[in-house]
Order: sequence, then structure tokens, then C-alpha cells
Amino acid sequence: MADPAVPLRPSRVLGAPNKAAGKPALVISAGQLSAQADQEAQARDHVEMRYGDLLLSADQLDYRIADDFARAEGQVRIQHNGNVFSGPLLQLYVNRFEGEFLNPSFFLAATGGAGKAKVLKFQDSEHMSATDGSYSSCPAVEGQEPAWQITARKLRLDVAGNEGEADGAVLRFLGVPLLAAPSLSFPLSSARKSGWLPPNLFLDNRSGLETGVPYYWNIAPQRDATFTPFVMTKRGVGLDSEFRYLEPGHAGRINVDLLPSDRVFGRSRWSLKLNNDGQVFGDWRYRLKSERVSDDDYWKDMSRRVESQTPRLLASDFALNRQRELSWGVIDTYARVQRWQTLQGTDTQSQFDTPYQRSPQIGVRVTTAADEAVLDSFRPWGRKARLEGGLELEYNRFDLPGSALAGQARGGQRVHALGHVAAPLGGEAWWFIPRASFNAAAYDLARPQADGRQRMSRVIPTFSIDHGWVFERDTTLLGREYRQSLEPRLLYVNTPFRDQANLPNFDSAAKDFNFDSIYTDNPFSGVDRVSDLHALSVGATSRWISASQGEEILRLGAVQRFLFRDQRITPEGQPVTQRFSDLLLAASAHLDEKWWADGTLEFNPETNRSVRSVMRARYSPGNFKTVSVAYRLARGQSEQVELAWQWPLYGTPVTSRGADSQACGGAWYSAGRVQYSLRDRRLTDSVMGFEYDAGCWVLRWGIERLSTGRAETNTRLMLQLELVGLSQLGSNALKVLKDNVPGYRRLSSDRSPSSDFLP
Repeated sequence: MADPAVPLRPSRVLGAPNKAAGKPALVISAGQLSAQADQEAQARDHVEMRYGDLLLSADQLDYRIADDFARAEGQVRIQHNGNVFSGPLLQLYVNRFEGEFLNPSFFLAATGGAGKAKVLKFQDSEHMSATDGSYSSCPAVEGQEPAWQITARKLRLDVAGNEGEADGAVLRFLGVPLLAAPSLSFPLSSARKSGWLPPNLFLDNRSGLETGVPYYWNIAPQRDATFTPFVMTKRGVGLDSEFRYLEPGHAGRINVDLLPSDRVFGRSRWSLKLNNDGQVFGDWRYRLKSERVSDDDYWKDMSRRVESQTPRLLASDFALNRQRELSWGVIDTYARVQRWQTLQGTDTQSQFDTPYQRSPQIGVRVTTAADEAVLDSFRPWGRKARLEGGLELEYNRFDLPGSALAGQARGGQRVHALGHVAAPLGGEAWWFIPRASFNAAAYDLARPQADGRQRMSRVIPTFSIDHGWVFERDTTLLGREYRQSLEPRLLYVNTPFRDQANLPNFDSAAKDFNFDSIYTDNPFSGVDRVSDLHALSVGATSRWISASQGEEILRLGAVQRFLFRDQRITPEGQPVTQRFSDLLLAASAHLDEKWWADGTLEFNPETNRSVRSVMRARYSPGNFKTVSVAYRLARGQSEQVELAWQWPLYGTPVTSRGADSQACGGAWYSAGRVQYSLRDRRLTDSVMGFEYDAGCWVLRWGIERLSTGRAETNTRLMLQLELVGLSQLGSNALKVLKDNVPGYRRLSSDRSPSSDFLP
């Protein structure tokens, strides 16, 4: 039985001809055809001429062979490099694609845009100009104006340079003029081009209506800048600016946002963001990342301009490091300065302790994998053993920023050493890793402790064994064939007790109790705290992998820790006496292409109650159809449910775009995410929006609600108009929806090359 035909992927642009093959042949076919050798050819009745990737059809054609000139009349249609032109009369020098088309309509494959003109002149295959022309991404419908279009006395299109220029231009939407300009330039794709960008519109309850008009400056291929003057109805006039560069060995971004006189706040407001990295002094790498704002309330009033994931805690971090790879290992030398700006505000109940700054941090880290011949004589089975080790030596000076609370302990200096040595054994289906390590630190404090000491030190050793297996078998589930694995794992840890109650804590914090942290030898991050852990973690994971696709369909896991003695140094500050820790359970499933589900559960065996849990499920039956629900519980702290979605409501979805499309279609969609706190009985951060996709334009509008305090919220109105193939006008509703809705897709993603994030 013959194999079925392989389906071809559609493309609006044909591949370039093979120039090495020489000049392509010219072929003319017609119902009536007469020709004189090397002189001319005349064709009538369903004429078709092919020349390389050029296809011309017409009612009649006269072709002068000597000067390669063609004159076509009637229903003339040209297809060239995916572009389509049609009209009543064409004169064209075929090989160099130079000529003139009267009263044509055209479709450009690279942009998905179309238009009409009184006269269209071709300079070559990528440069053309139109008199009394129009341009739009809406398909041409007889007797009907496009939903949006640019009209101009003179329209020049440079496909190679990604630029369109219009003299006497007017941009209309649904017949209403939105923009008029003596001269207007616009990109023909998402590539960079200097010029004014569409205006931004933002509306919220703290600043009122904000309008900004960005100017993009394409300085050089490796540098650009954007300047956005803006007006806030409540606050005044300001300027946002961004400069980006990508030089050999250096890259970065600088943002300066300025509001010289805030009428509401009564003073100047500003923000500065630096993101730079590169290479200096040979093989040294540097990275600078900093964000600073003018005042403590900036994160509330100008939240859109704050990038930090912790908007009330802004970092300035400069790091310098050099990594050298040698035959026996790696040496990493580094230095760092880290500073903080804390936005405390005047509400004392919402103020927080400030992290310590590093002024500076200097260290060297050595990691090595000894030659396998070190333990070559010991080969029980499987892979040969080898020694692995590491040593970190580091100096830190810790201090507090001026905005720190008065009751915080002052800083000091610390020198620490972290070291380990391990001898891993194993094969393809098992591993056995004994490991010995130590954590040593010496302190010199700025102020004496309560016991009068200002200098102190300690050394804490740890021994651990990590052992695991991977078993596999072929099985069936729900009538399908799978490869199932069973992966048990043991981790034994023994760390003796060392009293740390009177030692400072500059950088240690509790790790989240989860499937990863339970297999570590210390429940603290950082250096200053090491728990006296004598325990055995026992767990197993089982996976079902599709035999045909190699995709994980189902995963189940469980793990629990057993204590051999009481744990006195704990993240909670209270000794742990129960021998069995909370039981961790995890599961994820993708049994059907439309459904995904996963969840984790922390269960306390003494109280027979869950301590924490996260349950999530998502249903995605097709494009632009996704619904997800989530439930999160941290007993005694929070309980929250979440619903997120993107779903068509009604209308006719757009199914095609191209030169032969006859209608834009039209369909309504809804998208959003709603979070509700069951503990507080109120909505928290949420966004809800609607979208109308008309094919050649998309309208988005909605509301975003952000919590800025226990009883404060910032409510924003989102409104965005996307002219497909041209630009997006208004607030950046698209980015908000993509950031908040799992599985969200831009409705015009298959019709427009424009960025998802540019307004």
C-alpha cells in the first residue's frame, strides 16, 4: 500500500530561485499565441506568462523580446515573491521588474497588508511607489472600505528596508480619522525603524488618564533609544527614556523616568534602572543591576515603572568574577557590592526588616573532580569511583541602609570557609554518594552582643550519604503502552549540635519545605545558620512515559524525613521533637492532550491535617481556549482560589489571512485571572478583560486590580487597539494578559509579526 501524500506547510513567500542556474526561462501559454523569432510575441485568451518566480495572467499580452518589455491588458494579475498585484493595465520590463500598473490593488506577503492606488510604479521587486494610494491589512471587499487604512497622496514601500513612507497621510479607523500628518513613515514588519510610535493610554485611580507618545531612535544596529513624553491628568508632565546597547563584550539597558513636578505629591518624582553586563580586563566578567526611585510611595503611584519583583525592596548589585577552567577543576574568583533601597512608608504596621548590605563581598571558590584513578583500586561494580570536592573562602562586610528600622541589629564583618569532599559511586540505574563537609565562620561585629562579645567563631561538620535507584518496566495504562519508572531515594544526614543562639544572622533564611529541600543537608540557606540535623529522608517517585512520544503522562511521588534525635536549631526557632516530619505528596497528570493537572500536599501525621497544599488544573481544547483553576492553602496564613481563562464568547473566528481572503470575520473573547482570598473574604490581585478580533484589527479592554496595602488598591483601566500588521495603540493590555493568564495566546499571532509587548 502506497504511503499517503505528505502534506505541505503553506507559505505566503516562495523560495528564492537558484541564481547559480543562470537566467530562468520565459514561458507563455494562451488560447491564441503568435510570435516572431527574437522580435515579439502576442497572446490572447487566458494568457499566462511564467518567468522564474514571476507569474503573470491577463486577457491579452504583447511581449517585445529584444528589450524584455511586456504590456498586459484586461484582468491583469501578477504573483511575485508571494506578493499579488491586479488591475486593468500593466507595462513591465520583466527581468528587472521595473514598470507601471494602472489602478491596481495589491497584497504584500511580508506584511499581510493590502491596498489600492491610482498608479503603482515598480523600481524593482522590493521598491515601489503609489500615487493616491491606500494601505491596510484588511482584505479588500468590493464596494466596502477597509476597517482601517492609511491613505496618502504618495505612498512609497521599501520592502527590503522594512519601511513605508506616506505624504499627505491620514490614518482612519472605521471611517474616523485617528492621525493626520504631512509625512508619515511606518514599518512593514516588526524590525526596528526610527520614528514616532503609536500613543500610549493608561487610566488608573491614582494618576488619572496618562497619555504618552514614544519616539523610537534606531541609532545603530547595536544601539537604540526610546523617548516617551507623557501627560498625567492628575500629576503633570514627564518623560520616560530608555537606551539599549549591544557592543562586543558589553550589553545593557538604562532607563530614566522623570516627573519634574507631581501636583499630587508636591515634589519631583523619578526612577533609574541600570542593567549592564560585559567583559573587562581580559577574562573578568561584570554585571551591574540597579533600581532606584525618588520616594517611598513611588511603587504605589508609579507601579508600572517599577520592575523589581519585590517593589518595596530595590537592589543595586555590582558583581565582578573570573572563572578559570583547569585540568583538575575550576577556580572562580569574585567580588560584589550589594546595596538596598527600602520603601518603608509611614504605616508602622507594614514596615519590615531590611536585608543586610554587602560592602563588599570578596571570595574565591575552587571545585575539583580528581582523576578517576585516585580510587581505581576500589571498583565494586558499575562506574569507577572518583573524589570530588570544593572549597569556598569569602570575606563579607555587612551593614544596613539608612532606611533600616531602629531596632535591627547592626552589621559587622564575617570570614567564612565552606568545604566538602565526596566519593560518588554508581551506574546507569543507581548512585551512592558519601559526602563530608564543614561550615566555618568567624565574626567581628560593629557592636558587642548582649553577652559582651564582639568577636566569635564556630566550625560545624556534616556527614551525608545520598543513595538512589531507577527501575523501569513496560506497562499499560488506560489501554496505552508506557514505560514506567520507580525511583526510590534515601538521604542520610548527620550534623552535630553547635550553639548558634548568640551568633549574628546576616544572610540565612529558612528554605521552603518541599521535594527539593528535603533532600538537602541543611534546612537553612546562607552561611550563618546550620541545623543540628540527624535524619533520614526516604522517598520515591514513579513516572509513566509514553512509549510512542516520549512524553511524561503521569508522575506520583512521596517523601518523609525521620529524625534520630531532637532538632534544636530550626527555622521556626522551636525544637522539633516529633520523629516523623510532615509527609510530602506530589502528583502531575497529562492523560489527555486537553487536560493538565498537578498538585502538592504537605500532611502532618500527628494532627492528620494538611499543612500546605497547592492544586492546579488546566483545560485547553484548542487555540485561544484555556481555563485553569488553582487552590492554595497555607494553614493559619492564607487560603486562596484562582480562576484564569481565555475563551471565545461568540462570533465567527478568523480562519484565514492572505491575498484571497474575503472577510475579516469577527469574534468576542474573554480573558482574565481572578484571585479570591477565602481567609480575608475579598478579591486580591486580579485582571479581567475582553477582546474583539475582527481579523485586521483587535480591540482589548479590561480592568486590572492590584493590592498596594492592607486596605489600598490600584485599579487600572486597560484599553488597546491593535491594527494588525501596523501597530498597537493604547495601554499594554496584551502584556498584562500574557503575564497573568496561563496558556494565553495573542489572537493575531498568526497574522501579524508585531511584538507581543510593544504598545
